[in-house]
Amino acid sequence: MYRFLLTPRWWGINLFVVLAIPFCVFMGTWQLGRFEDRVQTHDAAEKQPAPGTRPAKPIDELLPVDTVTSGRPATATGRYADQFLVPGRKLDDKSGFYVLNMLRTDSGKALPVVRGWLPGKPGSTAVPAAPAGEVTVTGDLQASENAGTAGVDTAGGLPDGQLGMISAASLINLVPYDVYDAWVTLQDTGAGSGTGTGSGSGSGDKAAGALRPVPATAAQGTGLDLKAFQNLGYTGEWFVFAGFVLFMWFRLVRREAEAARDLQLGLVEEADAEAASEAEAESGKGGSKDAVGSGTA
Repeated sequence: MYRFLLTPRWWGINLFVVLAIPFCVFMGTWQLGRFEDRVQTHDAAEKQPAPGTRPAKPIDELLPVDTVTSGRPATATGRYADQFLVPGRKLDDKSGFYVLNMLRTDSGKALPVVRGWLPGKPGSTAVPAAPAGEVTVTGDLQASENAGTAGVDTAGGLPDGQLGMISAASLINLVPYDVYDAWVTLQDTGAGSGTGTGSGSGSGDKAAGALRPVPATAAQGTGLDLKAFQNLGYTGEWFVFAGFVLFMWFRLVRREAEAARDLQLGLVEEADAEAASEAEAESGKGGSKDAVGSGTA
């Protein structure tokens, strides 16, 4: 009764099942591994002291920025140069902009320093001047932003002096010197956003509005965020797809066996039995392909 499993058409169906089930299991296991990695990273971060409570180190000792060094206090010495305003940034659910200055260090590279946040829009709010002369700053280290970072403006077309994304890739086209692939946010925005021998500490700019510190954010890919639970959801989907493929195979085999039995008993014509089994097989393949396709989103 089951000799039909050796026909060319069923060889194709069997080959599809043999390949589809291990593929679904592999993808489900991979997504589960991604979720477990995020859980382990989250647990490790919870056991470590808060990055901001660790002693400050020179910027060069903390690069490149990773999940361990992100948020660590970093120090750098130099002179403030170009200034940029970063619009569309929120703080405590209020819209405003960052004030970013390039700190030219002795190495020749410049470190983007976010001196603070101001409410309103660039151009309508007075910005306190940066300290003149050599200063030493201490700020929480952050990785360069990308298109997925909250608040980033990737549309372009901003006026001169404004910046949509804080990253070395964006700044290298705006300044004539090398830029660190990182930035720091000052948590002490008073005293001119830095200590040093220069004048212009910023105390005379109180009328311009007090800069508010921008809190450091956790490194991307850490913590149990929505992305982590998406990985867990995809895990379940892939295992469901594997079960669906196996279920459809058993259903087709049973339907074919019933058709062969009815044919032997003379209950149906041979042409009708073949047409029904082929239609059932095609519908099963189509459902499997649609299900697998939806799980790769």
